[in-house]
Amino acid sequence: MYDNGKWHEGRDSRGHAMVPATPRDVVHIRVGSFLLVFLFAFTVLGIITGAPVLAGVAVVLAIGTVVDMALAIRRGKRGHGHDGEAG
Repeated sequence: MYDNGKWHEGRDSRGHAMVPATPRDVVHIRVGSFLLVFLFAFTVLGIITGAPVLAGVAVVLAIGTVVDMALAIRRGKRGHGHDGEAG
């Protein structure tokens, strides 16, 4: 990622790391990327076997996963009204 020097990881008074993304956002991104691998495989499998319903469902779920990941990234960048404490 590009770092423009405006953000750095600091610590709060209790010694916890202060980061812009919450653990929930990180989980959404990691689980979403894991799901995308399997959804891609199901899409290819559906196309190869001639099962358009399987391919269609996998594509719809993949689009939903990408949207969820994009929203999680957006929440992490905006801060979303929390203090940014991780942990």
